[in-house]
Amino acid sequence: MKWKTQDGGWSPYLAGALLGLLAIASVYATTEWMGKSNYLGASTTFVRAAGLLERTFAPDRVAANEYFIKEKVRVDWQFMLVLGIFLGALISSATDRSFKLESVPPTWEKRFGPSIGKRAVGAFLGGIVAMVGARMADGCPSGHGLSGMMQLSVSSFVALAMFFSVGVLVAALVYRRRLS
Repeated sequence: MKWKTQDGGWSPYLAGALLGLLAIASVYATTEWMGKSNYLGASTTFVRAAGLLERTFAPDRVAANEYFIKEKVRVDWQFMLVLGIFLGALISSATDRSFKLESVPPTWEKRFGPSIGKRAVGAFLGGIVAMVGARMADGCPSGHGLSGMMQLSVSSFVALAMFFSVGVLVAALVYRRRLS
């Protein structure tokens, strides 16, 4: 097995294997130290981050919010994992010299032009749609794809199939490509 791709990036097989080991380690570690299994996922962390930010300005509102009573607003291991994903990607791209700041990706620019504002609005609206979808599905693609599939959860198989099929359809519509 090759450890690097032709362009010098990480092999997707190696990255997938390491991610699988991380998923197994997270279940083991959280069961061992916290007394209950916690699985990999990111969407709850983003909601908690919003709660942390909101608590700065309206602590009473956060304290009375039903969701935040159930899902405590705190920095926990999953919060640190999301930060680690960002830092790990940054370190990885810096070490293989693929890091570059890019305000408008080439694919976007080809379809919609070089406007940074248009790209920012598109990214912001896409983020809202993705987060609403993740909350409706009771988990994000990483949570369903990694943790749910690891448990052979039928709802995760269905959610992941929906994530991918809708993603392909939206990409085809946005970038005006025919599905073949």
